[in-house]
Amino acid sequence: MTWDSKLIKKAEEIIKLYPQKRSALGPLLYLAQNKEGYIDDDSVVEISNLLGITEVQVRSVASFYTMYKQEPTGKYLLSVCKSISCEINNSKEVIGGIKEFTGLSSNETDPEKTFTFEEVECIGACGGAPAVQVNYETIEGVTPEKALDLCKYLKEEEPKVIVADDLQEKFGGIKSFEWAIEDNSGTSTTAPGFQIIGTAEEN
Repeated sequence: MTWDSKLIKKAEEIIKLYPQKRSALGPLLYLAQNKEGYIDDDSVVEISNLLGITEVQVRSVASFYTMYKQEPTGKYLLSVCKSISCEINNSKEVIGGIKEFTGLSSNETDPEKTFTFEEVECIGACGGAPAVQVNYETIEGVTPEKALDLCKYLKEEEPKVIVADDLQEKFGGIKSFEWAIEDNSGTSTTAPGFQIIGTAEEN
């Protein structure tokens, strides 16, 4: 068993939220990613046992959705939208600047394990294009200059918890709409920060 008793207990709490065990597969995969930074083989076995499904069924979901990572990532996953709204608002220059700063092409991780970079399709922030995510925390209205400032900040300051509100204030511009509720929770891993499944952390 590679999951400790605390993680098993959290998984069992999540499973109880669903009428069928197997419906908890998505959240349990995020628990696994929160633990290791990606979906490792041991977690596939644990999840399979917890849900009473085969390892192949677990892997089929984990490998289908791009937000579930199959390989170790850097501390900071930089995702830049390349869909039409972001592209017409200069995401190409944002992508180019991040690639130059990190020395990475899409889906690569640097040797120091600081950054993983990826070009992604729409992340649902078209009104605040171009949009960038750090560990799935969204920043809208990012200019090429601010993208470089963001990279420098992450590399030099090494923040433990990534919070969208903080990053938006420091590096963002025009937003899709005014965010109604101030949120000081975020994530310290490449698993999205969901409070209900225990992957969120307070800044």
